[in-house]
Amino acid sequence: MTHAPVVLVIAGTDSSGGAGLTRDVRVLAESGVRAAPVVTAVTAQSNTSVRVVHALPPEMIRAQIVTALETQAIAAVKIGMLANRAIVEAVAESLPPRSVVPIVLDPVLNASSGSSLLDNAGRIALRELLLPKVSIVTPNIPEAAILVDEPVANDEQATLDQAQRILRMGPESVLIKGGHGAGAACTDTLVSAAQPPLRLSLERFPATLRGTGCALAAAIAAGLARGLPLPYACRFAKNYVAAELAAASRAASAA
Repeated sequence: MTHAPVVLVIAGTDSSGGAGLTRDVRVLAESGVRAAPVVTAVTAQSNTSVRVVHALPPEMIRAQIVTALETQAIAAVKIGMLANRAIVEAVAESLPPRSVVPIVLDPVLNASSGSSLLDNAGRIALRELLLPKVSIVTPNIPEAAILVDEPVANDEQATLDQAQRILRMGPESVLIKGGHGAGAACTDTLVSAAQPPLRLSLERFPATLRGTGCALAAAIAAGLARGLPLPYACRFAKNYVAAELAAASRAASAA
């Protein structure tokens, strides 16, 4: 792993280990790349609740990013939990151009338990300051609705319409994750200005896991760091998460 590509991963910690930086670093390692971690917030949370969130000072986050970029070659960036507007601003100001380093944004708005992980001012800043700087943003269906201030999409056309609205906010591509959808297949939809929508479908598994959004975005960043074109990086990440869900389903059946 000494000469493996390095992904700069910007996210919060999760004391349960189910999501956040812990999950990101594991996914990156299993995907053949190294992680340069930047901590944005420290959380005390479980599978059912977020008890405490301590956001780091923006100057500390800015210093972590600048130091990481100065210390080693960064092949991709993955962004997760940002907590508040000041942190969004610090990250947006510190990022390298996406024309030089691909940037993956997982818009972490709420925890799986429903608790907010980005305040309202932070959500506005994410739309205005960060989306125009990223290569791809990976909202699930409810997150996409929040980003465009609309009801949750309930069919494929509504999902595509919301993806197009997000695309107009400035990212190069949008991947709407279909885990919150219905049907036997779980379909993610990749939308960009350069190509027709691409649908990535795999079997829907009965198991649920915290941190699958973190894992998917981290795996996309790993694929991009290893030189995969974006559609192939998204497919690689989709297969990675599907394998984790399949394993969880087998474990639940055996219990």
